[in-house]
Amino acid sequence: MIPVETPLSIGSLLFEGIDQIDLTGPFEVFSRLPNATVTLYAPTAAPVRDVRGLRLMPDATLDQAPQLDVLHVPGGAGQEDLMHDEMVLDWLRRQAGGARAVFSVCTGALILGAAGLLKGRRATTYWSAFPLLPSFGAIPIDERVVIDGTWTFAAGVTAGIDGALRLAAALRGEEVARAIQLMIQYAPEPPFDSGTPHTASPETVAAVRRANGALIARREATARTFAHRFGVEGGQAG
Repeated sequence: MIPVETPLSIGSLLFEGIDQIDLTGPFEVFSRLPNATVTLYAPTAAPVRDVRGLRLMPDATLDQAPQLDVLHVPGGAGQEDLMHDEMVLDWLRRQAGGARAVFSVCTGALILGAAGLLKGRRATTYWSAFPLLPSFGAIPIDERVVIDGTWTFAAGVTAGIDGALRLAAALRGEEVARAIQLMIQYAPEPPFDSGTPHTASPETVAAVRRANGALIARREATARTFAHRFGVEGGQAG
């Protein structure tokens, strides 16, 4: 736990094609941490649209960021382009190297993987991309939130809130995190038991896979490229 007298600088990566809940869910938590600031950093100062069209505005560009205490990397379909953007990957390497904590949500883990930062780390990501983690040298753990030292990985989308609360407890203490959970009234009662591929019906899983088939195929191809680049034996998990 970091004393509340010590200010915390939290930076979230913003990019075209982000899944906004990967960003805004954790923002709801981090923005309520005492003596902390949350800043959205993007490759350029231009507004972006999330994967469903929501318009978002960065606070600053990557090159304006100081060394962050907490690096937050969301995911979304736009993650594919960032995985080939060496400027972004180099920024992530530098920030992760000096941060007190690194936090990824959903396929943000794959961006960190492209930067070579997942080797030997226990990690999770969005369920359809989960088998790709070994291609980046990661140790896949099929849990909603996975903690590896000062690194926190949240699975898909809404899991970012769970991961952010876990990280909030590590940063400022459990009582602070409990209070934030109450402030945002985070007490989910999902109407259907279909939030994971393990609980959803086979028909539902198949339908979602079909609807996202092109993106899944692109992610698999990208993962094979990085497995070859990193010399990872075996590549994707089964």
